[in-house]
Amino acid sequence: MARIGSFLAAFVICMTGLGAATPDDPARAVVAYVFPQHTVLQPGQIDAHRLTRINYAFANIANGRIVTGFEHDVENLSFLESLKKENPSLTVLVSVGGWLWSTNFSDMARTAESRAVFIQSVMDFLAQCKLDGLDIDWEYPGLPGAGHPFRAEDKENFTLLLKELRARFAAETAKTHKPLYLTFAAGANDEFLIHTEMAKAQKYVDTVNLMAYDYYEEGSDSITGNHAPLFTDSADPKKVSAADSVAAFEKAGVPAGKIILGMPFYGRIWGEVPNANHGLFQPGKPVPHGPATYAVITQTMLSQIPGTGFVRFWDEKASVPYLYNAQRKIFVSYEDPESIAAKCRFVLSRKLGGVMFWEYSNDPSGTLLRAIDDSLRPQSSKARKP
Repeated sequence: MARIGSFLAAFVICMTGLGAATPDDPARAVVAYVFPQHTVLQPGQIDAHRLTRINYAFANIANGRIVTGFEHDVENLSFLESLKKENPSLTVLVSVGGWLWSTNFSDMARTAESRAVFIQSVMDFLAQCKLDGLDIDWEYPGLPGAGHPFRAEDKENFTLLLKELRARFAAETAKTHKPLYLTFAAGANDEFLIHTEMAKAQKYVDTVNLMAYDYYEEGSDSITGNHAPLFTDSADPKKVSAADSVAAFEKAGVPAGKIILGMPFYGRIWGEVPNANHGLFQPGKPVPHGPATYAVITQTMLSQIPGTGFVRFWDEKASVPYLYNAQRKIFVSYEDPESIAAKCRFVLSRKLGGVMFWEYSNDPSGTLLRAIDDSLRPQSSKARKP
């Protein structure tokens, strides 16, 4: 699965909750991936009040141990922890791996001894940074991902890694009385399910973070498509959707309340797309500097600047928008407040655990996060700080 240049270099769409939501508990998790890379997070940059959890991306694995990935990680993690003064219920996890940094998972998880070394390093890392848990972003067990080493036994070793992490977390919580959360990012496809023991693995985690996006990618799909469709469009040659992925994970043994629905705060872009069906499900090619963040899309394509030439369309069957520029033959699949609200209604109706998004800085205006907040938060709680 390709990732968004400098914005999505390590990817992962994932998210975790405050625990599984229940039919009697309307609260849903709202989890943001925060991926500052080489920058330092600044006051006012993160709206802690509209989040339940932050997944900090990404830690790496070196010599079998979890290590920081970027030079300002410790500083940034301290900043995120300080946001609990604004929102005491906020939890902060570190996410390890991602699309580019899953290289060492297979080796690390191979034996009980190597897993023990990793788990001890995780405990040290969480204690040092005062974090609330760990998000495993192994892309992917039993599969090469971006060209990583993999083995058939990754399937069982992935389960064992989660089982042993959970046991260690439980032992630590028994001593400190502080909950430690364990989650993992899941590819929203049958291949991921085939190469994991989902019914077993889900028992050891608080949430399964479903990366329900990148169903279509301009780098690997020669036709355009909705890259994060909620429902399946009957005209879609690939017949893919978030709803179908959720159903597949439930069938594989994951309770609905543990499934966190991922949303992309970015769009996929194709060029040289013929003017048929407004560009949807048509031949296309990658364009330079694509994909694009939601901020770029709104500032350069959805703006009122004369001559931009982009027109918004709505795929009623898939419940997602797309843009098409007939003059320049450019097609853009993306998320907007209307599609975000539709996905939140789906989460509530299906009693899922909540939502997550990749990633926070793609929409500094907060437009999409406000759409999530408005759609998920009970009206009775709206009296708190907007």
